[in-house]
Amino acid sequence: MIRLSQKFRDQLWWLIITVDYNYSRICIADHDLTDETLSLWLEDKQDFKNSLDDCLRMDIPIKSFAKLIKTENLNSYEGQKLHPNKQYAYRTRIQINEAITWYKQDASLTEQQWAREAMLKAVLTQLVETEAAADRGW
Repeated sequence: MIRLSQKFRDQLWWLIITVDYNYSRICIADHDLTDETLSLWLEDKQDFKNSLDDCLRMDIPIKSFAKLIKTENLNSYEGQKLHPNKQYAYRTRIQINEAITWYKQDASLTEQQWAREAMLKAVLTQLVETEAAADRGW
């Protein structure tokens, strides 16, 4: 679960309301990856902003981004390995690289974009699910 401040949740809800709850209208205007955070600037596809200062900035801890990459199997593929002692082949997930290293060094631009969009989707899903659970008193 990704920690979101109440202020950011309120701002994100405002963005969701302005896009008439059409989540596909929310896009990533720009991004930045540091050693500690992934920053995504969000905007409405139908109301592009002139500067990033007008966009909603979402800062995600790098650990949460790495966990999402691993959970979504973005840094691995299905393949076969040979057991070292018993000499039989078996199917398994083969990791290309550690999550953030994969993102920085191995992922294509398209794969990097998919990872960022998966992060946005995860945050939106978490926001909606936690608010729905809070409304029900769970």
